[in-house]
Amino acid sequence: MYQQYDGKNGINQEYEVFNQQNQQPVNPWNPPSQPIYTTGNTSQPAAAKKPKRAAKMIAIILAGMIVATGCGFGGSLLAQQLSGNSTSTPSVLKQSVVNTSDKENAGDGTSVSDIAAATENSVVEITTEVAQTNQFMQQYTASGAGSGVIVTSDGYIVTNNHVIDGASKITVRLKNGESYSATLVGTDETTDLAVIKIDEKDLQAVTLGDSDQLAVGDLAVAIGNPLGELGGTVTEGIISALDREITIENQTMTLLQTSAAINPGNSGGGLFNGKGELIGIVNAKTSASGIEGLGFAIPVNTAKPVIEDLIENGYVTGRIKLGVSFLDIQDQETAMRYRVNDLGTYVYQVNDGSDADKAGLLTGDLVKSIDGTEITSSSEIKSLMNDYSVGDQMNITVQRDNKEVTVTVTFTEYTPEDSSQS
Repeated sequence: MYQQYDGKNGINQEYEVFNQQNQQPVNPWNPPSQPIYTTGNTSQPAAAKKPKRAAKMIAIILAGMIVATGCGFGGSLLAQQLSGNSTSTPSVLKQSVVNTSDKENAGDGTSVSDIAAATENSVVEITTEVAQTNQFMQQYTASGAGSGVIVTSDGYIVTNNHVIDGASKITVRLKNGESYSATLVGTDETTDLAVIKIDEKDLQAVTLGDSDQLAVGDLAVAIGNPLGELGGTVTEGIISALDREITIENQTMTLLQTSAAINPGNSGGGLFNGKGELIGIVNAKTSASGIEGLGFAIPVNTAKPVIEDLIENGYVTGRIKLGVSFLDIQDQETAMRYRVNDLGTYVYQVNDGSDADKAGLLTGDLVKSIDGTEITSSSEIKSLMNDYSVGDQMNITVQRDNKEVTVTVTFTEYTPEDSSQS
């Protein structure tokens, strides 16, 4: 069985249909005050305040609660970093110029300790504060932790979206013990990546490898902040599989699989090859009794264009979002709670001004089909969304007031100003 971490302080817990905050259904629903799904947050309150606020592999865990080639420019990456010399240019990602699978340089005697020494100053600890509201409508501050990787010498750091999601305060701690308040530059829920920035210069940025050149059995070294308390922890393993397609919170991702030990807190940390080059951003692991050595990372070749777009624009350009959150009602008990007669996937909320809103989709609509494809779950909708681009149209047939109605959505580019959820 696979579970998912919430990226906050607390015990891992199964995610259900959505990851939605502060949703308030509107008529004609009249659902109970507590939705059947959960955000997955099991954080422990740091300070109570007065009242105010499941594929090819399914439901794996994001290792996040308190919780993780070639030579470089002009010469050996390890020699360069170990000697303290840096050729990185501010706000420019440092890319290896030799293929990751260069066999002429393989087996050059580089040890895990050399790799760790060359890269440990490029991996940081991240702590967060998130405002939450308990079942008694009391607001409290929950703490969380994860890891991050310095990608430019002037302070840009990549981590997982789930590590900093909803955070009101983000703090970065370097290997030398210095702590900095970080600002959020941009996030991308689709790839589970985020970029934050600290106000510091002359940092040791990683050199990016080429994840497309990796082979099963290649050395893999993970560095991160497991348990949110053990920053700089180094674990070694191999690349266990390439292009592993898994589904996380209804979002299909293609990840690297590694046998390097990954624990809660490693989320956002680095996965490095035998030359000390970054080949992946750790974001997931399995969590089940008797299962070990199944960790996952976002390939660096997938992450690089996203990181660059986030740094330059604050968001990933060319993306679309429907602007709807859905609710899967799969049993009669749940149907009774939400006072509906039919099972299926319902429109739970439509965001004002979104593409769906402009098309006329309404809360309470029962989704029957999309462009002729029958819909039985919200995950099918998310999967279909991958086939559409900016300017495309989607015909959604819904059941409304015992009649079938078809609305046509024309997709526009999603920007951070949009409040879309799907």
